[in-house]
Amino acid sequence: MFQTFKEPTLEQVRSLLGAIVGRQIVVVGDLMLDAYLFGTIEKISPEAPVPLVGIEDERFMLGGAANVAKCLAALGAKATLIGVVGGDNHAELLRAEAANLGLDQSGLVIDPTRPTTLKSRVVSQQRQMLRFDREQRHPVGPEIEKQLIQCIQESLPNAEAIILCDFGKGVLTPAVCRSAIEQAKATNTLSMVDAGDPPWACYRGASILKSNRSRTAQVFGQSIDSDNRGHQAACSMLGQFELEHVLITRGPEGITLATACAEQPQVIHLPSHPRGVFDPTGAGDIVAAVLVASGAAGSDLSTAAYVANVAGSIEVSKFAASVVSESEILDVLGAGTLRCQRKILTRQKAVELAEEFRVQGKKVVFTNGCFDILHVGHVHYLERSRQKGDALIVGINTDASVTRVKGPGRPIQNEVDRAQLVAAQACVDAVVLFDDETPVELIKAVRPDVLTKGSDYQHKEQVVGWKLVEAYGGQIELIKGVEGRSTTKVLEKVNL
Repeated sequence: MFQTFKEPTLEQVRSLLGAIVGRQIVVVGDLMLDAYLFGTIEKISPEAPVPLVGIEDERFMLGGAANVAKCLAALGAKATLIGVVGGDNHAELLRAEAANLGLDQSGLVIDPTRPTTLKSRVVSQQRQMLRFDREQRHPVGPEIEKQLIQCIQESLPNAEAIILCDFGKGVLTPAVCRSAIEQAKATNTLSMVDAGDPPWACYRGASILKSNRSRTAQVFGQSIDSDNRGHQAACSMLGQFELEHVLITRGPEGITLATACAEQPQVIHLPSHPRGVFDPTGAGDIVAAVLVASGAAGSDLSTAAYVANVAGSIEVSKFAASVVSESEILDVLGAGTLRCQRKILTRQKAVELAEEFRVQGKKVVFTNGCFDILHVGHVHYLERSRQKGDALIVGINTDASVTRVKGPGRPIQNEVDRAQLVAAQACVDAVVLFDDETPVELIKAVRPDVLTKGSDYQHKEQVVGWKLVEAYGGQIELIKGVEGRSTTKVLEKVNL
């Protein structure tokens, strides 16, 4: 029967999530690019009884194994991508998205005979209406297979874990799977498989196998419609495929984890964390990412499964394949972090948030400044900036950056205080500290739809990053200030 599971404390979860940061993980599998075409249903087409959608925007995101890598990066791990792309424009888009998130692309192999897998979704009012796929599913050829195996060999010595993500697009051939698992054993590296459709013989010997309810039922030969059936299936697969751990995701029924032991397997069942299910896309990816990252960090798998289960429940409450942050997990578990603190993000997490907003069809606004002594002029400026779009991300100079720009004696308030004060404004969605004298690198990473600056700038050409933003179709907005309100005037009064 199931073993008793004692939930970890908040501090144990916090410690585990902290230990994930910096872990080196190799992600091998079917790389995809997800396209979202946002529009409004205008009428029924005169050509056929189907909705006519006027497309207003198009966004691209990493999908498949690349989304697992993105989820790992959001948790602070360092991911190396190994997979196949075509020699096409979509491959370049995938590379650009990966570069933007700091993913190692040294293992990308170009196969000019097949397209980069592209899944395009038509979305209206944040609901998917249609999906069409551009892909090939047959196994890659011997030469590509050889290159993939070589990439795995070169990456494993520096890795703490490897995960094989099988979406059935032909990259994880039996030879690639066997080679990866054998090399992981030889280098004492944790190996995990996010299983695709059976047969599963090529997964034999992996450290961890993760599967969902429907695929497990195909292998087990019975539906997984109860905790006992989950127990039986997981134990059966441990022996059949010589695995150390088996994890079965069972949707609203939770997660079943079985671990091989000398006498008999230890099995735990973790119930789901009920939340509003908005979109299940990508839930399995975040569970896989948390599980392998936790294992790489040295966590016991029961605690890892518990945290992964929480992360999965958060993900399904979001639109599209979205990442889940450390702070979101801790908040669900009752960390009680102040909202203004939760809105202070790293550059990478700000990039992911901007991407998530755009996938929801929202227009992202970016502005920046020192915000040394927050006054009513700042508040009006931030409010008006937010009115130019649907979400506002604010870049704030670090203390060292302010000193370089403003001179000795500045800033008056330290960067943590300044960031929290700006983040406390209801109109601000996120704050990012940057150490450069200008925010141009941050603007490159976030790629805002609108860049705002105060009207003390007479022309848009004076605004740092204007050319960059307009080059990809964004716009520059100059915001009129409040007469007589400035940090300089506040300091003059204080010094009287």
